[in-house]
Amino acid sequence: MSVETIMDTAFTELVALSLTVVAACVLTGRSRATHYRRVNPPTKKADPVPQAQRTKPPSTLTVDERERVLAVINRPAYADLSICQIWARELDEDRYYCSMSSMYRIARTAGQVRERRRLASHPAKKIPELLATGPSEVWSWDITKLRGPVKGVWYHLYALIDIFSRYSPGWMVRSFEDSVVAAEFIDEAVARNGSRPHTIHADWGTSMTSKTVAMLLTDLGITRSHSRPRVSNDNPFSEAQFKTLKYVPDFPHHFDSLAQAQTFCDAFFTDYNHVHHHSGIGWHTPASVHQGTYADIDEDRQATLNRAWIEHPERFNRRPQPPQISTEIWINEPAKETPATTAITETV
Repeated sequence: MSVETIMDTAFTELVALSLTVVAACVLTGRSRATHYRRVNPPTKKADPVPQAQRTKPPSTLTVDERERVLAVINRPAYADLSICQIWARELDEDRYYCSMSSMYRIARTAGQVRERRRLASHPAKKIPELLATGPSEVWSWDITKLRGPVKGVWYHLYALIDIFSRYSPGWMVRSFEDSVVAAEFIDEAVARNGSRPHTIHADWGTSMTSKTVAMLLTDLGITRSHSRPRVSNDNPFSEAQFKTLKYVPDFPHHFDSLAQAQTFCDAFFTDYNHVHHHSGIGWHTPASVHQGTYADIDEDRQATLNRAWIEHPERFNRRPQPPQISTEIWINEPAKETPATTAITETV
């Protein structure tokens, strides 16, 4: 005799003694849901009827009616109209074939719900690939907003950065963004630097793509480069510089005046150029790399490490060397071909 049968017998006897179902469930350790399910077991559902064998509803269109609707959709007069426009115009002409959703369904089955009008094709933007092997070769610039004293008031920080040395050759804060101001800013920075870069990179901001800036760069013999639209990481050096600015501990919640914003940025960029040791350039300052004095600093660092090696060789696994500067700095470095890929190409 199974356990369930024994419990059923005990449950029946308890109920016969005038115990309630709740009390009998407590004494037998059975939940009320289990009891009611055993008393009234669910009826077995019939096996589902295959789709092909189901009776079609009376509203289903016949094959001829569907072909007639498709012929209406494909009339030359309706070649540039959407399905809903076709349905409405036919209804105004006192012709009703089916509901609008059915007309859409018929067109979708025939693969005709795509854009029916002629559309301009926009080729994919070329990925900017810029290489700098020394200072003053490739610059990047951008404009960021600084919160003003009241809501809706913003100051605009214009900033340039050399992607090789991370040196900022120019910055300024204005109360507005303007292409003429941007062109003057770049022109002054190039003159102050003493040598012009061969490329200046920027995103697709209005000032960056303006004719005023474009004409200036053409006159200076500088190549323009732009990020791809809606690609956030095509201008990484300027974005990283702005993040460094806004994450310094004393960066204020807002600036009370334009003069305060300019003073703060002057102090930041001076420290950034001449004091801040940058991880991307071997922990040198951007100014030392931009001006070429980092080689002498590397010699002094090596001498210090050599003394440490001589005094405590047991603390090192190998002779220590100072961090090195990369000889190539890229914006979107091209993917290098692996040996396997090269072999396949040569075989083909």
